[in-house]
Amino acid sequence: MESLVSPPPEHIAALRRMIEGCRRAVFFTGAGVSTESGIPDFRSPGGLWSKMQPIYFQDFVASEAVRREAWRRRFDNRDGWVGAQPNRGHLVVARLVREGRASAVITQNVDNLHQASGVPEDRVIELHGNASYAKCLDCEVRIELSDIEREFRATGSVAPCRRCGGVIKSATISFGQRMPEAPMRRALEATMQCDLFIVLGSSLSVFPAADFPVHAKRNGAVLAIINREPTQFDGLADLVIHASIGKTLSAALGDGSG
Repeated sequence: MESLVSPPPEHIAALRRMIEGCRRAVFFTGAGVSTESGIPDFRSPGGLWSKMQPIYFQDFVASEAVRREAWRRRFDNRDGWVGAQPNRGHLVVARLVREGRASAVITQNVDNLHQASGVPEDRVIELHGNASYAKCLDCEVRIELSDIEREFRATGSVAPCRRCGGVIKSATISFGQRMPEAPMRRALEATMQCDLFIVLGSSLSVFPAADFPVHAKRNGAVLAIINREPTQFDGLADLVIHASIGKTLSAALGDGSG
């Protein structure tokens, strides 16, 4: 659900100038983008982790009972992802990628909404994985959630990988799980090549992902942060807007819906 807070006109004008003047923008997105699609965030008061404890990677791997609980949560849609649709913020980002003004979207989100909004798969760099499918932790074969859900509904569990016998898990990065090296490397490359780095809806409190805007700024890029709440890097940014992401981006791009 979109915030009712509207950005000041002078901030909209400044963001418009930044976007029009850049050669290669990069977006860095967090939970605040997806809350405007109705997906609850994790860490804020009243967020998901205040209602249920996260499941750690080591526990998932070690315990069949923990794996059953994780799949139960997923198929009960306790995380709110099922049925969510891209919002205005997603659509504006996709438009800027399509027009060639943005080269990449680095995202902490796992909901697949950037891809659903029209951003090509190869332009989305997922730091924390993707919740729309599963993978074997050993051979990394992709398995569709619809197949796993049928099995779980019928048996109450998810069998080991048919190819190699490994543990099957949603393709997300859980607490205690190592960050994927390839996306982190790609994200750093995109960050160091951009001249405008725009943070959308991230508290910038989770590291090492939160280092990317710092790297961008130190490398000479313009830094803009659009987030409902203040972040620890607001003082580093060239522009800070505490308002609705969808309204802000729509207004900056001259979209009549903003």
